Amino acid sequence: MSAVSLSTDPHPRDDLWWRGAVIYQIYPRSFRDLDGDGVGDLPGIIDKLGYVADLGVDAIWISPFFKSPMADFGYDIADYRAVDPLFGSIDDFDRLLAKAHALGLKVMIDQVLSHTSSEHEWFKRSRESRDNDHADWYVWADARKDGTAPNNWMSLFGGVAWRWEPRRQQYYLHNFLSSQPDLNFHNPAVRAAVLDNVRFWLDRGVDGLRLDAINFCFHDAQLRDNPPKPPAQRVGRGFSPDNPYAFQYHHYNNTQPQNLAFLADLRALLDEYPGAVALGEISSEDSLATMDEYTRHGRLHMGYSFELLTDDYSVAHIRDTVQRLEGTMREGWPCWAISNHDVQRVVTRWGRGARPAHFATMLSALTCSLRGSVCVYQGEELGLPEAEVPYESLQDPYGKAFWPTFKGRDGCRTPLPWDASERAGFSTGEAWLPIPASHRGLDVATQHADRDSMLNGFRRFLSWRKRHAALLDGAIAFVDSAEPAIAFVRGEGSEAMLMAFNLGGDEASVELGAMADWQVDSGHGLPQGRVVDGRLILPAYGIYAARAGR
Repeated sequence: MSAVSLSTDPHPRDDLWWRGAVIYQIYPRSFRDLDGDGVGDLPGIIDKLGYVADLGVDAIWISPFFKSPMADFGYDIADYRAVDPLFGSIDDFDRLLAKAHALGLKVMIDQVLSHTSSEHEWFKRSRESRDNDHADWYVWADARKDGTAPNNWMSLFGGVAWRWEPRRQQYYLHNFLSSQPDLNFHNPAVRAAVLDNVRFWLDRGVDGLRLDAINFCFHDAQLRDNPPKPPAQRVGRGFSPDNPYAFQYHHYNNTQPQNLAFLADLRALLDEYPGAVALGEISSEDSLATMDEYTRHGRLHMGYSFELLTDDYSVAHIRDTVQRLEGTMREGWPCWAISNHDVQRVVTRWGRGARPAHFATMLSALTCSLRGSVCVYQGEELGLPEAEVPYESLQDPYGKAFWPTFKGRDGCRTPLPWDASERAGFSTGEAWLPIPASHRGLDVATQHADRDSMLNGFRRFLSWRKRHAALLDGAIAFVDSAEPAIAFVRGEGSEAMLMAFNLGGDEASVELGAMADWQVDSGHGLPQGRVVDGRLILPAYGIYAARAGR
């Protein structure tokens, strides 16, 4: 939808705040620690909300801070309505919400609906017997005649996705860690309880939900085996080819058709709270097709996949991903991310060696220029590279299981560096993960004082972006270009913007045709291309922006 059509929308603008929004992801453990225990907390977030607002983002997404044994660092929830004491209290959350809103920031929180911690009261009751009031709240199944697991489903974190429970003499399903049992969404009481937990946070005033692994809620009730996947096709998003999870097509352990009705119920609940939105994380055999299905009218507001969280840094991959989504998504709204708490940081993943400082800003600018909303992971604005975390300091169970071919997710989760002090201004205590040497000199205080830093470049670009309606809500159409240049037009008519990016370290060119006469707009702060005889010349990792004019 182009920007000019907004005036005909029946909803108030504030209800559509999420369209084109830049959402800053905060990983609480690593953002800021105020109590000195080495783990970030909610008061630490409150302390630095002014910094976040000054970036020019529209919202924050806070990764889980709920009561948890922390086997998967908060994605194993033991009480959906309680703040874990490690992070603070419910009063701290209310203060955080109030301050964020006073600063003009919307607040989104993670909701992990498909599974709980094995320490959740629901599971403690369910595992005791086959005839108690929570007996059918999780996915239980009898062993095969030879005592093996009910079917061939594999866990994303390695090994069989079933664990034996001697009290019930049955197996339970866990798509992730064995301490993360899957809820049985075929049970209407489970669905009702899950939605009631969501309502608790909506009543407190949160503006949106980021829904973790939302396509994992339902399983195939017949427990059919997943078919094997040939070695040449053992690729996926969020796991490597040497993970047994890659050895099969996941037709039955997730992305079931029954999930659509649940998404409609979830949307109906959200619609009771004007402006509240849902962003779904989706990783399936065809993530883009699932995004289309899950974001149709009456379901999720936005969806994002792992398609740009891969190692493929090429014009072909980025353009093809966006074009496939544009061709597939009939009603929904995309959200893009090039980094998060689960993947190698983008400066390392796509940089593959030494790059100029503005490389990181160019990547953020490219992502923020695509049609859709954007999730920016903490530290992207600083251009932080992936940290090297030695095995003896590793915390991530995923990394410990697959070391050394996969070193886990700790390299992108190290504490955010706030200043040049020994502990980087993160904590007065020993941080839960080490501060890497590669982050020294990239801290907030140092970059804030440098006009030409990546941090200030990020701020400049977001400020400039907000002045162009086409970049917030306009349509997208690609311009013919060759590696390493990518170019597209956002919006239509007099509002249209031409955006071009050089992904390479040498000059690149694009034939502009009639667009060569468009009015240059250089306020974005990045190295700017120039037009020579109708051809755009882009400097290394530079960009070009031009307006159609009136």
